[in-house]
Amino acid sequence: MSRQNYLFTSESVSEGHPDKVCDRVSDSILDAFLRADPYSRVACETFATTDRVVVGGEVRGPQSVIDSVEQIVRDCVQDIGYEQDGFHWKTMNVHNYLHEQSADIAQGVDAAANKDEGAGDQGIMFGYAVRETPELMPAPIHYSHAILKRLAEVRKNGTEPTLGPDAKSQLSLRYEDGKPVEATSIVLSTQHLDEKMSSDDVRAVVEPYIREVMPQGWITAATEWHVNPTGKFVIGGPDGDAGLTGRKIIVDTYGGAAPHGGGAFSGKDPTKVDRSAAYAARYLAKNVVAAGMAERCTLQLAYAIGVAKPLSIYVDTHGTGQVSETEIERAVAEVMDLTPRGIREHLGLNKPIYQRTSAYGHFGRAVEADGGFSWEATDLADALKAAV
Repeated sequence: MSRQNYLFTSESVSEGHPDKVCDRVSDSILDAFLRADPYSRVACETFATTDRVVVGGEVRGPQSVIDSVEQIVRDCVQDIGYEQDGFHWKTMNVHNYLHEQSADIAQGVDAAANKDEGAGDQGIMFGYAVRETPELMPAPIHYSHAILKRLAEVRKNGTEPTLGPDAKSQLSLRYEDGKPVEATSIVLSTQHLDEKMSSDDVRAVVEPYIREVMPQGWITAATEWHVNPTGKFVIGGPDGDAGLTGRKIIVDTYGGAAPHGGGAFSGKDPTKVDRSAAYAARYLAKNVVAAGMAERCTLQLAYAIGVAKPLSIYVDTHGTGQVSETEIERAVAEVMDLTPRGIREHLGLNKPIYQRTSAYGHFGRAVEADGGFSWEATDLADALKAAV
């Protein structure tokens, strides 16, 4: 029997966090390639530090996109909002080291007369869903994202001009009978542009927005607040701390509430199962819960480089299942083609839909009209029920 009464904590970081700046750049370059050629191959990494952004990696796509990388980087940094000494979109140095994809990798991934398209790498990917929020996400990470997303909105629309782009949130929630009922502590560190602001001044700005996004009754008189606990946070972003693509994989997924296979998402085209199979695993786990088969579901997929079909499918419903895990494993393989090509076609992943995933989580978001966050749909629930 799993624990029913406990505290659990998750954190999120804003789009201006140094690592998220890098995720944004990598995914924006990926989108540019997919916009020019939906079958581009991209593995793009970004590093950022004081007054400098470095882009590198392997690609197969139009040269015109490679030539436009510097402008893409500057546009990203400008939209995030960095115009500070030490990191300014107009004056920073941009270095572009993208080059052609390895022929050895290409021959394993590409389809040929005698084989289907193979996985772009070996690895294990996890999906997770739980009936704690309407989005079937763990509540601590979901509301940690919501806080920062709301603060970014009021910063960028001019309502709160004293806030800077760099921020981190952290929520500790108390669970009772397995359900989140109370925020025991709220931690927020946010960059501020007015050097004279104290921690109390910053709290006065951000607290109304935090209360706005949190469920009614979760913030109580006993909730501990830690807003800018170091006192001053004026120098932010890559000028304060270097950033790198793919360093916030737990922020990107389930906030530590579920396993992670280890692979990062940003900058990778959908032939890379690090990304596409993690999306498929979330899609299947979410549909299992949406279909009423379980209150909570973890689903693992495993792949080998150059091999199309998954090596294994594993499901754990954590004692909440209405259907056996073995039956669910059989059903998910029946209702969805889990080869890289099958995942890409089922979820419509060969589209420029990735920049928007680079901050505030890849999961728990609303499906968008152009195909963004297609893996959040629950359109497979009926097929799963029929399969079992």
